[in-house]
Amino acid sequence: MSTVISPGRRTATTASSAKPARPRRAGRRQQVLACVTLMAPFTALLIAVFLVPVGYAIGLSLFGEDHKGLGFGGGTTVFTGLRSYLAVLQDPSFVSGFGAIALYCVIFVPVVVIGALALALLLDSGLVRLRRTAQMLLYLPHAVPGIIAAVIWLYLYTPGLSPVIKLLAQGDITVDFLGMNTVLPSIVNIALWSGLGYNMVIFYAALQAVPREVIEAARIDGAGGFRTALMVKVPIIKGSVLMVCMFALIGALQLFTEPMLMNQATPMVNSRFTPNMYIYDAAFRRNNYGLASAASVILLIVTCALSYAVTRWTGRKERSAR
Repeated sequence: MSTVISPGRRTATTASSAKPARPRRAGRRQQVLACVTLMAPFTALLIAVFLVPVGYAIGLSLFGEDHKGLGFGGGTTVFTGLRSYLAVLQDPSFVSGFGAIALYCVIFVPVVVIGALALALLLDSGLVRLRRTAQMLLYLPHAVPGIIAAVIWLYLYTPGLSPVIKLLAQGDITVDFLGMNTVLPSIVNIALWSGLGYNMVIFYAALQAVPREVIEAARIDGAGGFRTALMVKVPIIKGSVLMVCMFALIGALQLFTEPMLMNQATPMVNSRFTPNMYIYDAAFRRNNYGLASAASVILLIVTCALSYAVTRWTGRKERSAR
């Protein structure tokens, strides 16, 4: 704004150089609207399939049935607080279930990760012909539902029915796949048969994104195929390797189908062999929904804590590598 003053009068001329901020505000509103529109389906599904069931389980775990007298007739629902949580944590069968899961992870996670990575590197190297056919055959077991896969392998494990056991017996080899020391490796074998091809596809897809210039440079420097795979390809797809490890760990904590069927064939697998089996037993065999809900919440907390720990550990490794 400029003002010109003369002896007789005062003249004011105004030059407005500032423009209204409407276009900027309109752009922000469009960004907010786009974010809300894109996040709405995910938020709705998160609330419907995760937050609401978790809230219901927490609420259910705080109540229990109070039976008076000799326990005949229906009981009354009373607030029990953390009594169900204390009962779960003090139950040796629930704690031993986590021990079985820990031993399962020690065997399963390294084998599935190393095996799937080795197969993916083999397919990516070009040494295998008919790659698409090999990928389909390796992925095919994952397409079989878990319950059907467990039934098939249970048939192969059962003495008197299994052709594998009969074939080994002809060579004077006796193997009890459902024994005390072999039942857990047998469960690992079922999960490995189903998950090996799936994880191989993840690694193979990650290897396709590796720059070919880097591989050519390694070959020019004199690195062979094996050294190129270990020293060049694997470090580049380290993120995918860590992701598969985390998913395998989370899947191990949810182990249910395979040992549930094994429970029908061998006494080495009891009805509370894993935490999920403990939850099933408490809810549908003992009809103690408060106890089952408390065990479910504890399992959720353990799973989230392990996932967070693995994520933080991998993040620190990546930052230190930089």
